[in-house]
Amino acid sequence: MPNFDRRAFLGTLALAGTLPVAAHAAQSLELKDISKEADNACLYHCDFGDPPRFVQMLTNISNHYAAYGADPFALQLAIVAHGPGVKFFLETLEGTTWRDEVMVPAIFEKVAAVARNGLKIYLCSITFERLKLDRAAVRQVPYIAFVPSGVATVGALQNKGFAYIKIG
Repeated sequence: MPNFDRRAFLGTLALAGTLPVAAHAAQSLELKDISKEADNACLYHCDFGDPPRFVQMLTNISNHYAAYGADPFALQLAIVAHGPGVKFFLETLEGTTWRDEVMVPAIFEKVAAVARNGLKIYLCSITFERLKLDRAAVRQVPYIAFVPSGVATVGALQNKGFAYIKIG
């Protein structure tokens, strides 16, 4: 019997648009649930709230994918966000410490564009608890998940072989 390549199968489903998309809050993961699935894996650490810096990070992620060409399984990228970095993944800033800031919708459009390449985003549960942020305010997309701690996830992914990049 031939080997079943789960990633190729899921990639085919995603490209065909047949993967079900749940309309519920982002799932919660344990650190043990995140594994390195490509020879080239990298995490981008986002603990900042500066929009131009965030856009630069997204540009770098896009360039990172471009360097690996058409093979969507040659590279595994993730953003780990905590502190002010989580604000870029919220539907609205109302009711947050950033309520007086202007949210630029085009920024999340860039996130969605690079996520088509397989980008995963891990949001810090501790940040949501300490800042009393509503988890339901997180954008409802399948590539965002909660992790117990942003900094612990950064360390765990590095221990699993992910390279580390921080912009700025």
